[in-house]
Amino acid sequence: MGISQEVRDQLAARFGVLFPHLDERQQRLLMGAEARILGHGGIRAVARAAGASETTVRKGADELEAGEAPLGRVRRPGGGRKKAADLDAGLRPALLALVEPDMRGDPMSPLRWTTKSTRNLAGELTRQGHKVSADTVGDLLREEGFSLQANSKTVEGKQHPDRDAQFRYINEQAKDHIGARDPVVSVDSKKKELVGQYKNAGREWQPMGDPVQVKTHDFLDREGPGKAIPYGIYDIAANAGWVSVGTDHDTAALAVASICRWWHGAGQGDHPRARRLLITADAGGSNGYRTRAWKTELAALAAETGLEITVCHLPPGTSKWNRIEHRLFSHISMNWRGRPLTSHEVIVQSIAATTTRTGLRVRAELDTGAYPTGVKVDDAQVDALAMTRHRFHGDWNYTLHAHHAQRAPTATSSPHSTEPRRWDARQHTRLTDPELTGITRSQLDTLINELAALQGARREEQRRHRRGRERQRAPGAGPRQAFTDPDRILATILYQRGCFTHALLGKLFGTSSQTITRTIQETQPLLDQHGCTVPRSTTRFTTPADVAAYLDTYSTEPPDKIKPACLFSASPNDLVRDSHASPRDAVIPGVPARLPT
Repeated sequence: MGISQEVRDQLAARFGVLFPHLDERQQRLLMGAEARILGHGGIRAVARAAGASETTVRKGADELEAGEAPLGRVRRPGGGRKKAADLDAGLRPALLALVEPDMRGDPMSPLRWTTKSTRNLAGELTRQGHKVSADTVGDLLREEGFSLQANSKTVEGKQHPDRDAQFRYINEQAKDHIGARDPVVSVDSKKKELVGQYKNAGREWQPMGDPVQVKTHDFLDREGPGKAIPYGIYDIAANAGWVSVGTDHDTAALAVASICRWWHGAGQGDHPRARRLLITADAGGSNGYRTRAWKTELAALAAETGLEITVCHLPPGTSKWNRIEHRLFSHISMNWRGRPLTSHEVIVQSIAATTTRTGLRVRAELDTGAYPTGVKVDDAQVDALAMTRHRFHGDWNYTLHAHHAQRAPTATSSPHSTEPRRWDARQHTRLTDPELTGITRSQLDTLINELAALQGARREEQRRHRRGRERQRAPGAGPRQAFTDPDRILATILYQRGCFTHALLGKLFGTSSQTITRTIQETQPLLDQHGCTVPRSTTRFTTPADVAAYLDTYSTEPPDKIKPACLFSASPNDLVRDSHASPRDAVIPGVPARLPT
């Protein structure tokens, strides 16, 4: 008995309702189940009712009879169209050559200077003969471990060799001050902000389609309210911040005025028994260690408050490690995100309203004072400051006293003088102090005597070459050298120590910086030739008065005990032992290959 038309119609209606909700395998299994129920002739009847081939219906019936477990997928493994990367073996290498031209491909890749979007990559691959879509390119990149990446700001540039040591030194100073209940503050100037209806980074909740309207360009309106210069002071122990919002220029005067406002407005109340103040600051900017106005303004603040102010600068290139950046400025930026800073009052109120879950307190004030730029501070003003440079990196670490410290009477100062020591030509022999040279005086004496002879012989050889004949006068005749060979060797050693600049050495030796430069160029090869290595120092000097003050504090021998003849044990005539000797033939006995540290 055949299958009636009524059954065929019922199958067609059932398939029409169910098939849109089933995948390919489920449809095949449903047709196989119906065919098995109908028995003989069922495969053909089901195929005609479903509009499928009899082979597909037969496969579904066979799968049901085999009792296979659910596959968890529509097709069997290996079924369907092959991937583009499998069909085209050169597709993947060509793609990697485009996205990594420096490592895997041609440095002159067509997409070297354009955006590497999946559409551009797909277009270039298609042009090269690898027909592929943008979606496939994205899939291949993810398979190769690629993802969309923004720039990572981690490269800090060249690191100073004493970077870690300076951080440890700052930590020791902070522990000492906090342990004595003296304040430790981190200071810095925040990014200048435009005041007005300007775009501010970030997003805030607003009615959909109704954002805050701001100007299309961030050009400063000269007739508007101008700009704001927030200068912050963060009290580390009290977890409290103070921000002075300046309106003129970001200068050292503004920085110190902000610190003064903080001390009288909050610091003195939070630390009533404080006798000292530790300030940690960046290496550059208005509070940089090279800024002379910063030191003079701090000296005036120390005299006004009676505080002993110690400043420790962060090493160059480490401003992001400044504590105020993470504890204060970042929270201020988050607090006013997405809102235009329309007035100075809005800025001050937004800063003052900044809080954190850890209890941060912030006070803010508007500073409308004038702080002109271009203020000059000369060497005499710096030398007159009541400032003591620390033994470790005196350029980064120094203390400003409320009054000049009482100094012991010396040959160049009266017993009752409180002025800082000035450099005198009679102190020339103090430059041989081991604190400056890094070697003992006996080693320095031997080294200078031997190298001075070699240097004299080399100079005589050069002069004879220029003259084209032997000299007519005996060695030592004629005017004496103002800058002698021992001085030249000593100047080179001091420069190798890293404490002195060419200009400062010129002032100490009474010559020009150009002469010092030529001297170092001539003498340095002699030291290198004989393996003489001078240990580097962490001390830095700016003026001759810095050298004198340092020796007054750390010298290993009082100046009145130094014998001027200890350095120049040989006369100028004795230094040139053989006017015709070649530098190659010179032998320097008694000088160690590496000088001790």
